[in-house]
Amino acid sequence: MPREGLTGSRIRERRVMASLKQADLARAIGISASYLNLIEHNKRRIGGKLLLDIAGALEVEPQTLTEGAEATLIAALREAAHEAGLSATEADRAEEFAGRFPGWAEVLAGTRRRIDTLEATVEALTDRLGHDPHLAASMHELLTTAAAIRSTASILVETKTLQPEWRDRFHANLNEDSGRLSASAQTLVAYLDAETGPEDAAGSPQEEVEAYLAANDFRFDALEGKGPFDDTIERMLVEEPSLRSPAARFIARLVLRQLARDGAALSLDRLRGALEEQGPDPVALARALDQPVGRVLRRLAALPELDAGLIVCDRAGAVTFRKSVDGFSVPRHGACCPLWPLFAALGQPGAIISQRISQLGRAQGLFQCYAVSEPMAPQGYNAPPLLQANMLLLPVPEGGTPGVPVGATCRICPQEHCVARREPSILSAGT
Repeated sequence: MPREGLTGSRIRERRVMASLKQADLARAIGISASYLNLIEHNKRRIGGKLLLDIAGALEVEPQTLTEGAEATLIAALREAAHEAGLSATEADRAEEFAGRFPGWAEVLAGTRRRIDTLEATVEALTDRLGHDPHLAASMHELLTTAAAIRSTASILVETKTLQPEWRDRFHANLNEDSGRLSASAQTLVAYLDAETGPEDAAGSPQEEVEAYLAANDFRFDALEGKGPFDDTIERMLVEEPSLRSPAARFIARLVLRQLARDGAALSLDRLRGALEEQGPDPVALARALDQPVGRVLRRLAALPELDAGLIVCDRAGAVTFRKSVDGFSVPRHGACCPLWPLFAALGQPGAIISQRISQLGRAQGLFQCYAVSEPMAPQGYNAPPLLQANMLLLPVPEGGTPGVPVGATCRICPQEHCVARREPSILSAGT
């Protein structure tokens, strides 16, 4: 979907045109790469000196990044028409509608933007409330402490013959537990109320790594070509301030080593040459290049011109790598319907799955998915293979053949009569 009217999207477009990485632009204007990533995804407002600094670094006029309200309005109306299921003829009348009724057009576009924002918020909160480990631990601490206070208070009220020594002990326990309850509650409130700042865009080691990879556009030219790259990787990890925890550096090291191995075995130039002849068909490319399909999927995701996404999971089904793509939402934790092709490949090692899916809800993206699971290392005797499943997401142009409809999670999926539903949707009537 076009979103050219958003300042963050314009900044990203200009940066890509200038062949600048997120990390390089962020360094030039004095902010963290993770904060610039939030700006480019329109999750942070921008103006004043920061906007001037970015415009100066990109060598464009600030108006280039902020103007275009009319085009934005028309694009928003067309997206609204598409999501409402109007015909292409009706969608093409968006410009006429905006010209004849600009006030009503602004109201309609503003309402749609508000709905998008609310749906995105619900999606994020649903994922967070269901899977945030810190939130779960905090709630467990609160409930456990409250239960201890209730038990002690019950003993004091119901037992009339307590000796003074025991009564004093119970009073001390009440004081200690109430203090712990107060501290836990304050910590939880601070965690929920905290605004994610420029230097704290990630909340877990996995998110630290994802922010680091996104800030570099998932491209690391220093790891292309023949190795060894061990020293280069260690230097990159030491010099990267956004990887604050040892766990994040451990995960990043595994990811960078995989990127280096793939780069050494299959260069992007060689892949582009085969792509011109074979097209984006992973099986045909794998045969032409004499490479495993899994590696071809990962390398295709590294080509910026394809605007492809990539999901990788281990044998347990845990997602270990995510390269996001507009229109495809995957919760950070747990399984969801959009990963069906990935899990289908995991259950059939070596089989190559091709599935077109259409994600319901806010984005309504259409994607051609290719998935395969392959051993991560040479297999030993009489031992099950250590598998890794890879799924490539290629956007399908508008008007393509419909795919299997899937929702991000059951809790926010609008499909009412789904036999795979595990819980009611908050979007359904009567819930």
